[in-house]
Amino acid sequence: MKLYLVPTPVGNLGDMTYRSVDVLRSVDLILAEDTRTSRVLLQHYEIETPLQSYHIFNEHKQLQSFIDKLQSGMTLAIITDAGTPGISDPGFLLVREAVRHGIEVECLPGATALIPAVVNSGLPCDRFVFEGFLPHKKGRQTRITSLISESRTVVIYESPHRLLKLLEQLIDAMGEERQVSVSREISKIHSETVRGSLHDVYEYFSQHEVKGEIVVVLAGCDYTVPSNKSELNME
Repeated sequence: MKLYLVPTPVGNLGDMTYRSVDVLRSVDLILAEDTRTSRVLLQHYEIETPLQSYHIFNEHKQLQSFIDKLQSGMTLAIITDAGTPGISDPGFLLVREAVRHGIEVECLPGATALIPAVVNSGLPCDRFVFEGFLPHKKGRQTRITSLISESRTVVIYESPHRLLKLLEQLIDAMGEERQVSVSREISKIHSETVRGSLHDVYEYFSQHEVKGEIVVVLAGCDYTVPSNKSELNME
């Protein structure tokens, strides 16, 4: 009995590792956040392992049944729509319960939007704090306020329709000159990273349609802009 957490591509299907494909072919059952999305990936790699739905709306209800399957000797794998399970996606509850029952758990290395965005930002990445998705309403302003004096680089996930609102809130809390990098559509054809001050990046996205999943990388409060750094950097 064993539980695997298998990262899936955040964009380009070619980012899937050989080992991840082998594991998904070998397990008895794959737990998928969205079976429709996952079938596209599995068909691409000719993986015929049975799928079962596992998402935030049923994970509590299904938890014990999955533990029972593992304890009966089955080997299971968790995948999400994109990235590494458990990172702003389902996975934590089942891992915690499996560990509690002495079931072996292994997370394979692989795709995640977090690391490419941090490394590609041009901001310090030796130390950073991952905030994931901020609360939509209650507690959102409190979380943003708590980041004002954070000296480490801060990483935030955001949906495209909330990006401008987030940038406005960060400007209100930290001023227009705090440096930021916004990456979207990581590893896809239209991948884009926009770097600069909060003001400049806000102005850019207010004039361009925002699509795809967003990773915001915010400079820490002590970060000093290099003297030869351009106001806005895009790629």
